[in-house]
Amino acid sequence: MTKRMTDTRIGWIGTGRMGLAMAGRLAKAGMDLTAWNRTAAKAEPLKKHGAEVCETIADLRDRDVVFTMVSTSADLEEVLRALLDGADRLPGVVVDCSTVSPESSETMRDLCERHHVGFLAAPVSGNAKVVESGGLSLVASGPRETYDQVAPLLKLIGRSVTYVGEGETARLVKIAHNLMLGVVTQCLAEITVLAEKGGVPRHAFLDFLNNSVMGSVFTRYKTPAFVNLDYTPTFTPVLLLKDFDLGLAAAHRLGVPMPVTESAADLVRTCVGSGRVDEDFAVLLDLQAEASGLKLEPENVTVDDGLVRS
Repeated sequence: MTKRMTDTRIGWIGTGRMGLAMAGRLAKAGMDLTAWNRTAAKAEPLKKHGAEVCETIADLRDRDVVFTMVSTSADLEEVLRALLDGADRLPGVVVDCSTVSPESSETMRDLCERHHVGFLAAPVSGNAKVVESGGLSLVASGPRETYDQVAPLLKLIGRSVTYVGEGETARLVKIAHNLMLGVVTQCLAEITVLAEKGGVPRHAFLDFLNNSVMGSVFTRYKTPAFVNLDYTPTFTPVLLLKDFDLGLAAAHRLGVPMPVTESAADLVRTCVGSGRVDEDFAVLLDLQAEASGLKLEPENVTVDDGLVRS
C-alpha cells in the first residue's frame, strides 16, 4: 500500500452485520476510519481496532472517502442527503456497497455529481462470515478514475474486485447474482429433502454434493445451517425477496423471461408470508420439508463451512 492510500481518511456509514465486518477489515489494516450508525452501539466494536465512532453523519464530511452499507434505497438517500446537502466541506468519493436498484443508484450518483463528489457503486457477494474469512467479492461501476482511486481500499475489504463499467452496471450484476443465490438455495433445499426422505442423512448427502463437481463455496458454507437447522441470520428472506423483486423488474424492463426465477420468488414470498422473516433464508429448507411431509431434526453433526478465517 502506498503512503498516500495509508493516509486516506475513511468514513463508514452503516455497521449492521455486513457493514461492521467490512469496516473492521479496513480498521484492522491500520486505516484511519471513523464510523457512524443509527444505533451507535453497533459501531462500538470497531474501536478495538483503532477506529472512531462519530455522533452524526455530518462528522464524516471531512473524510477523503465515505463508504455506505445500508439496507434499502430509502436508507441510502437519507444518509447521503445528510452527508452532502448544505455542507461546505465534502468527501472526495462516496462508495456505496448496498444492494439497491439501478434507478436509485442513478439518483444518488446524480446527487453526488451535483455536489462534485465522485460516486462508485460497489455491491458485494458474501455474508459477514465470508467477510471475516477474507473471501468477499465486490463488483464496481462508475467512472474508471474513481474506481482506480479507491480500488486499493476495496481490495483490503475483499478477495476479489471486478470493475464492470460505467453507470449502474454493478447493480445489475449484483441483482443477477442474488437471483442465482435464491434459485440455488431453493434447489438445494429440494434435493436435500428428496435425499433425506429416501433415507439419506443430510450431512452425508451434502458431503457428497460438496465434493462433487456440483459443489461450490456457497453450498459448502450453507451446509452447517442445513445439517443442524441453525438459522441464525446472515441474509433474511425479506432481503432476498427485495432482490427478487428488483431482478424480476429488470427482467421485465429488458424483455428477459425468467420462469425458474419467478417460481423461486413465489416460494420466497410464501416464506415471508408465513412469518419466517427474521431467520436466515436457509429456512427455505423447512418449508420444503413441510411441503414434502417430512419433519426435520437437527443432526448435531460438526461440518466444515469451507471458510478459512484470515
